[in-house]
Amino acid sequence: MSQTSAPAPVDRKAGTPLTHGLKQRHLSMIALGGVIGAGLFVGSGAGIAAAGPGIVLAYTVSGLLVMLVMRMLGEMSAANPASGSFSVHAERAIGPWAGFTAGWSFWVLLSVAVGLEGIGAAKIVSGWLPGTPEWAWVALFMLVFCGTNLAAVKNFGEFEFWFAALKVGAITLFLILGGLAIAGLLPGTEAPGTTNLTGDGGFLPNGSEGLVIGLLASVFAYGGLETVTIAAAESEHPVQGVAKAVRTAMWRIALFYIGSMAVIVTLVPWNDPDVANPDKGPYVTALNHLDIPGAGIVMQVVVLVALLSAMNANIYGASRMAYSLVARGQGPRAIGKISGGVPRIAVLVSSVFGFLCVLLSYWRPDDVFPWLLNMIGAVILVVWLFVAVSQLLLRRRLEREGPEKLVVRMWLYPVLTWVAIAGMAGIFVLMLREPDTRDQLLATGVMTVVLAVAGVVVQKVRGPAAPSAEAAEERAAE
Repeated sequence: MSQTSAPAPVDRKAGTPLTHGLKQRHLSMIALGGVIGAGLFVGSGAGIAAAGPGIVLAYTVSGLLVMLVMRMLGEMSAANPASGSFSVHAERAIGPWAGFTAGWSFWVLLSVAVGLEGIGAAKIVSGWLPGTPEWAWVALFMLVFCGTNLAAVKNFGEFEFWFAALKVGAITLFLILGGLAIAGLLPGTEAPGTTNLTGDGGFLPNGSEGLVIGLLASVFAYGGLETVTIAAAESEHPVQGVAKAVRTAMWRIALFYIGSMAVIVTLVPWNDPDVANPDKGPYVTALNHLDIPGAGIVMQVVVLVALLSAMNANIYGASRMAYSLVARGQGPRAIGKISGGVPRIAVLVSSVFGFLCVLLSYWRPDDVFPWLLNMIGAVILVVWLFVAVSQLLLRRRLEREGPEKLVVRMWLYPVLTWVAIAGMAGIFVLMLREPDTRDQLLATGVMTVVLAVAGVVVQKVRGPAAPSAEAAEERAAE
């Protein structure tokens, strides 16, 4: 089956039973707040400890790569909105095995991440309430967000709207206070100048090796931005929603990620032990440094909200990806059943898998759980690579068959697409150089190969013809 003649997957039409319950305000705030994730609030401390003030450069480089990926994904998603997002695009461009591999690997990533975020949130709450078991808090959070996602999609949208609004408000206030402190305009503080940027070893205190570690940490902090293209398929105006989200991605990444990193390393010495302390982190440490009463506690609340928001969004994303895969004949039919406009079995399966990961963190903390974490370590890069290759192939087809669908266009196509692919290849090489990330890359590679082989087998069993849209609708609605 050639790439030019392959029938398009039927995800978008098969997704008809899904309701369009997300309003434009939901999608806009998900796009805005989705960029402010747990990786930024919690994971950035390790990057700062490794790269020092050079973390600003690391986030800038990785941010440019993410902008290119989001632009490519936005081009394809605006042309063909689908609940399976990049999985659908990979199937259209490369073949069913590629959609299978990208989709199920992302499902595993999101489901495991649900458990990790639940553990992080439970640690914060149990710190406030000593003596309460962490697993009980994780179970409570799982029940709440599983229940939210089992109900109408507008409930997910409302939760994410207010979660995102709080995160956006908090980080905006952080940037304002930090900017005033840097300028010496905040009462009770003195302008730090460049002391923290050039002292204690200079801008790159650990040299290029530290910058590499910071770069890798920053890349994985951006994971999750793809959810907005999944959610767009259930919004009132999918094409306009995706187009707006992608077009504003540049300033959101520059302001929230790069801007906040610059504020932190200017205000606080990069080697302050609290920066890399997961119980505090760089944002809480920076606010404590300013001696603003209660600010550190408030930021802890915001970090908790970020973790809960990520749990909610990841359960949603995992369930929709599973639904899309099943609708295209690439998974157990039972998972794709729709009830009340929601793939409820997919929600339950994704939530149970996430909670199982939490239990493994208690039962097998020394072998199975670390192996699971390594397995998902580089999945986001694999997904981005599928996005880039898919866009490279689909753009030519769109220009020939449906140029009116190119509402969003990749900049300087195909030059910047190739630049992005080269950037990803470079990150893979850097991961092989670092002992910590080498294991992640190898484990993710094994999982990807296994899924690819399974995808080829499924493709051969199904035969060369894709199921019709009508058949997929009937199967999803059963």
